[in-house]
Order: sequence, then structure tokens, then C-alpha cells
Amino acid sequence: MYSQQTLINKTALVVGATGIAGSNLASKLIENGWKVYGLSRKPKNDIEGLQTIAADLLNIESLTAALKEVSPTHVFFTTWMRNDTEDENIRVNSTMIRNLLDVLSIKKTVRHVSLVTGLKHYLGPFDAYATTGTLPETPLREEQPRLDIKNFYYAQEDEVYTAAARDGFTWNIHRPHTLIGKTIGNAMNMGTTLAVYASICKKEGLPFIWPGSEAQWNGLSDVTDAKVLADQIIWAATSSEAHNLAFNITNGDVFRWKWLWPKIAEWFEIDFEGYNGTIKPLQTILDKKDVVWREIAQNKQLIEEDINQLASAWHTDLDLGRPLEVMTDMSRSRKLGFSVYKATKDSFFELFAQLRNDKIIP
Repeated sequence: MYSQQTLINKTALVVGATGIAGSNLASKLIENGWKVYGLSRKPKNDIEGLQTIAADLLNIESLTAALKEVSPTHVFFTTWMRNDTEDENIRVNSTMIRNLLDVLSIKKTVRHVSLVTGLKHYLGPFDAYATTGTLPETPLREEQPRLDIKNFYYAQEDEVYTAAARDGFTWNIHRPHTLIGKTIGNAMNMGTTLAVYASICKKEGLPFIWPGSEAQWNGLSDVTDAKVLADQIIWAATSSEAHNLAFNITNGDVFRWKWLWPKIAEWFEIDFEGYNGTIKPLQTILDKKDVVWREIAQNKQLIEEDINQLASAWHTDLDLGRPLEVMTDMSRSRKLGFSVYKATKDSFFELFAQLRNDKIIP
């Protein structure tokens, strides 16, 4: 917890407060005594103490009106918008950050900005490492240079750097691996996607089939618990020695999917099949299961009958289909004093238990 003295005049604006990263961050900030506003296109009132704001980041007038009475000291940008091409990703996602920081610049209250991106900073868009064969050296380290390819993460960072130079605030960039945490309607949600898939397997008496590549099945990997990400974001924003740096952020352990996959199957009390020579995309499986899930949801009185609001098979397929093992180096933040650790098995099992308790899975 932070003392009241350290929280004087600290007001947080969490952009993307309905997502995995944003919702967990907003909750943790509130727990620690911050005044917290949550901005999103379609706010939810499911976090006690969060003051919600509805706004379109691509519309300056919408943003200006929505933020008229809001003067944040700390901005936490945790969202992005998926588009059909990387050129569009760059245009749209850089515009969202630029618009927000331009609107806030007039207030002259922002002291720190945190941006959440991810490991595509090192890997590039999926097509880059899936088809070109240009694979970075792992473990991934923050000092590795940018790739010589189009990448909307770079455009987002550059908007933060430009505004920081103009307005004099400090900044941090956070690069999580796959995020594990609870949210509904999120575009990148492996934990809930696997929970939905396993629940369908149990209902139909089918094995829990590994959908990804041999490299991911056998290679080392890591993931990021959303609560661990929140801890690092708050630590960096409130620690002067951590300012103006980019940080990798994962749970702190490594694992192989061939070890974890059977354990997930065991948690759901189902059989499993590992990698047997071919990739079996999960999206191909779940695209045919909307009726099955609706039946499960109705019979078990679950809160969401639309499988597409829970499962993001396309993103899970991208992660698990990578042609290389992917893990990160955490030395930079560890050396500066960030010591939060989470066992990855616990991240998944605690999420599954929460989803079951909250009537999201049976």
C-alpha cells in the first residue's frame, strides 16, 4: 500500500479500463487509494470506486468534452484497436494516443504516462515472424533494437516520446507477454479462451487438443498475469529510478506447454492430446461451437451465451502457433527493485476458479 502522503494530488486516468490490463490496473490503483478514472468506448460499472468516462479516442471533440472536468496526473494507456493492415494499425493507434495527449496537454497536469504494448515489439506483426523467418534472439531484452519493419507499437511509443518532450512528463513502456486475467469481450484473452474450449471438450467428451506449433509445445515460454503487470506499472510510475525506461514484464518463471497443457486438462478433468505433427487451429474448432456453448450457458445459467464475447481463438492461435520459443529477460526491472513473482500454473488455475465462481464457465 502507498501512504496517503505519497498519494497527494495523484489522479489516474486508465485508458482501456474494460480490458484485461486496464481493468486489473484500475482495481489495483483503487485498492491503493488512488482517485481513478476509467476511459473506454463502452464503459462498464463493474469496478467499485472507478469513475467511468465514455469517449472515442479517434474523435477530438468527444475526448475534449469527456475530459472537461478531468485533470489526471498519471495516464495509463492500455488499449489498442485491431485493423486489417499494419499501415492502418499504425495510423489508428498512433492517432488515439496523440489525440489523448494533445487534449490533456492544455491542462498541464500530466506528470507521468505509462504505455502497455507487448512482445510484438521484438517479434513484429505476426506475418513478419511467421513468414519471413527473421526471428529475434531469445530471451528478449529491452535494449534490442527495433526491427526494420512497420510496427504500430513503435508509432505508439513515438507519440509518447514526442508529447513527453513537449509537456515535460516522465514515461514508461511495459511489454507483457500473453496476458492472463479475467475480462469479457476482450480481443486477446488466452486464459478465458482455453477455459471455454476445455469446458466444451468436457461437455462433448472430447480430448483437449493442442492447437499450436511444435516449437511452442516443446520450447520454453512465459506469460504475464494481469495483476503482475498492474504491480509493475504502479511501481514504475511511482519510482523515480524507473522513469523513462521500457520494461519487459512476465510472471518471472518459464515453462513448456507440453508440461502445462496436461495440467490444464487435469484441472478440467478431461483427456488431452499434445502436438502430433500438425497445427490444429483452435479457431477452426471453436467457429463451429457457438450453438454448443449457448446450450452450456443456458443449462448452467452462465452470464454470457455468446462464445465470441469470451473466446478469442484467433489470438490464441497466433500465440501458440509461433515457429519459435518465446521468453523474456526480466533483469532490468529486477535490478531496480521490482520483485513481484507469480507461478504461471497458479495464474491459470486461479483464473479458471474465478471464471467458474463468477458463472462465466460451468
